Amino acid sequence: MEENKYVTIYDIAERLNLATSTISRALKDHHTISDKTIKKVKKTAEEMGFVPNTLAAGLRGNKTRTIGVLIPTVTQPFLSSLISGIEIAAQKSDYTVIIMQSHDSYEEEVNMAKSLYSNRVSGVICSLAMETSDTAHFHQFSNNNIPLVFVDRVPKGYNTFRVVIDNYTAGYKATKHLIEQGCIRIAHFSAGSELGNLYNERKRGYIEALKDHNIEVDEELIINLNSVTYEDGVKGSNALFDLKPIPDGLFAPGDILAVSAVQTAKKRGIRVPEDFKVIGFNNDPISQIIDPNISTITHPAEKMGKAAAEIIIKNLKSSKNDDAKEITFLNTEVLARESTQK
Repeated sequence: MEENKYVTIYDIAERLNLATSTISRALKDHHTISDKTIKKVKKTAEEMGFVPNTLAAGLRGNKTRTIGVLIPTVTQPFLSSLISGIEIAAQKSDYTVIIMQSHDSYEEEVNMAKSLYSNRVSGVICSLAMETSDTAHFHQFSNNNIPLVFVDRVPKGYNTFRVVIDNYTAGYKATKHLIEQGCIRIAHFSAGSELGNLYNERKRGYIEALKDHNIEVDEELIINLNSVTYEDGVKGSNALFDLKPIPDGLFAPGDILAVSAVQTAKKRGIRVPEDFKVIGFNNDPISQIIDPNISTITHPAEKMGKAAAEIIIKNLKSSKNDDAKEITFLNTEVLARESTQK
């Protein structure tokens, strides 16, 4: 099959027997071109199916009006909502969005970052891969004044913009809720590298809540997972249910992990919430569909996406670089449902 040939200003110039510079100016309503010529050029361009090459124009000016988004996956509801927020803010300011997935692989994240840089994106929004323990691959953006915003999974000590929730307080609230529902032997799933401190902060909140309520921290009840997936959640849940006695509560730092715990409990004849209470995190749609539906912590994903995109756009419009600062959304709340009922 013959490749489609895009109509260019050269084709329009040939059709109208005008200079390409005249065509270019007419399409931009330049004041040196008469109204009659502008109308004729635009009419011909429309008839021929001409579409401006915004990428080429952007590359000439070294501004593509494109925001690169690098995230672990698009399949997680939280990240889908995050992308939605980014796109809403980007579209309002006539920016396009390129989305790339690291699949929680450090190697893929490095390669995708290189790809975004070579595509000359105007700015980058990233949520770190689970494996990432080194952020040197982001220096190519920072060193070249390309705005960089980390969202949700953020690195420690990197001097750039960050949009996060207060994960410590959220973890504390989740654990406190289980204690208030009568749990005294509370387990926790932990995940991620030391660099991306999101899960470490939720774990810290869990530990502090136990201590503040005079409950001993039992390391046996803290299960470290390789990834936040259903499969790893099943493995972790089985490890907990092999203990004697089993825990009476679980703070899972993601709803998919809470779902895996509930379903594994059912298979092993453990009643939820009578024998084992569970609270998740994110308020994903699945938390309301499963039986029993799952208590969870709200997570303002779309707002975080909008904020991240607005930081990029504001930074690009400003003649001076704003000092990097962290934006923390404090509005995380417990949504109590059937999985933690007394």
